[in-house]
Order: sequence, then structure tokens, then C-alpha cells
Amino acid sequence: MTSPAEQLAGLLDLEQIEINIFRGRSPQENLQRVFGGQVAGQALVAAGRTTDGERPVHSLHAYFLRPGTPGVPIVYQVERVRDGRSFTTRRVVAVQQGRTIFNLTASFHQPEPGIEHQVPMPDVPDPEGLPKLAEELRDHLGELPESLERMERRVAFDIRYVERLRWDADDLREAEPRSGVWMRAIGSLGDDPLVHTCALTYASDMTLLDAVRLPVEPLWGPRGFDMASLDHAMWFHRPFRADEWFLYQQESPIATGGRGLARGQIFDREGKLIVSVMQEGLFRKLGA
Repeated sequence: MTSPAEQLAGLLDLEQIEINIFRGRSPQENLQRVFGGQVAGQALVAAGRTTDGERPVHSLHAYFLRPGTPGVPIVYQVERVRDGRSFTTRRVVAVQQGRTIFNLTASFHQPEPGIEHQVPMPDVPDPEGLPKLAEELRDHLGELPESLERMERRVAFDIRYVERLRWDADDLREAEPRSGVWMRAIGSLGDDPLVHTCALTYASDMTLLDAVRLPVEPLWGPRGFDMASLDHAMWFHRPFRADEWFLYQQESPIATGGRGLARGQIFDREGKLIVSVMQEGLFRKLGA
């Protein structure tokens, strides 16, 4: 039996089918569309495979153009935009069944000395004292629905919400558009920094839009909205391991016009800010 982290690493291990062209598998799951974090993580792997491996990725900017189909392979075409003295730039287009579903631009930077400062990490409980997500869902729901049972079996990350989940209307009226979770991959991801970067890219899409939904509906109750990621941007500040605890603080400064904006800050266990994230999502009321 392989650990969930090893399964995730396998999902991110692309097949090279030609120079600058890679193929990633997409698991056959009972989902409406391919998980966006999977496509972003695989695209970043493709970009990284065309570099010399000496420069870590420092930023990515991506657009989700069409929903991917679960169970159908995705082809990643890489354009080597620039190889400079300090920076390397790659553009990746993800194609499935002849149609572009996603594009990404990633920049890699040779580490160098510079000024140092950061915002402090919020004062939150340690992850060991918080319930696992599945435990919290069972406390409220009793037996998990089949869809959540499947999610628990396939999820590669241990997720623990800093605040207890809200379920009723009174709780929602008091909810602010912010959320915090501790996360770590379940099992070892090995020692390749690119794997950890791509695994965290995968994880960054799992809960970020929670902050948009919190004032409106329970995160794990029946959904009143069709949600989809529209774009995604990340800035990687420091080295990290995705199989060690990291705190993902998320907030939504605005939701309007059928779209919600969310931003996140990811800290390691020592309080260092390691990644910053921005994402806009589409929110359409079901039946509208």
C-alpha cells in the first residue's frame, strides 16, 4: 500500500512524450470537472522539467479556461520563453481532447541575498490539538455521505480547520470572510524541492475559496452555488516541505458580480511566510 503522499507524487510524475511535451494522467473520479489544483501542479511540473533544476520557482500565474474531464489524459506543451542570467520563464498550455483547458506562466529565480522582512504569523492553536476534517464532519453528520467518504479516501492532505466549522444560520451571520487551516501531505514526498512546490500548488486550490463562502453557507453542507476557479497566482518566498505542517490563512476582500476574490498566506511551523496566493472564483447560484 502506498501513502496518499506517494500517490500524489505519482500523479505529479508526468510522462515526457516529446521535447517540451508532457502527458499527465487524470484519475477517473465521480467529479464534475478535474480538480484545478491537479492541473496547476502538473503544469508546474512540466515547466520545471524543462529547466536545469538549479533555480526554484518564485511565481506562477494561471487561468482556468475550460473544465477538464476526469479520466482523460492531459497534454502539457511548454514554451521556453526565456533563460536569463538570473531568471528563467516558461509558458505552459494544458490540452485535453484537442482543447486548451488551462494555461500557466512560471518564473524561476536564482536565489540571491536581499532585504528581509515579513508579516507575523497569526497566533493560532497547534494542529495536534485540532480535529481532522473527517472527524469534525462525522461529529456533525454522523455517517459521512458517500461523496465525502470518497473524498476522505483520495485526499492527499491532512486538513485541520483552525476554527470549528459553522453549520447553522446564526453562526453564518457572525462569520467573517476568512478561514485558516493547518495542512500537510499524508506521508513522505521525498526530497525533490520541485515535488514539494508542485504538491503545495495542488493543495493551495483545495480550501482557498472557503473564505468567499463562509458568510453565505456552511462549507461542508449542501451547496447553493456552482463554484469554479477562474485564475490562480502564487509567489514562493522560501524553501519548504509540503509533508510538514503549514498554516494556510485565507481571506476574501470582496465578492461581487458573480465572482469572489480570495487571498492566502502560507506559513511554516516556525512562523516563516513561505508562500502568498491569490485566486478569483466564479459563484453562480444553483438553478439561476
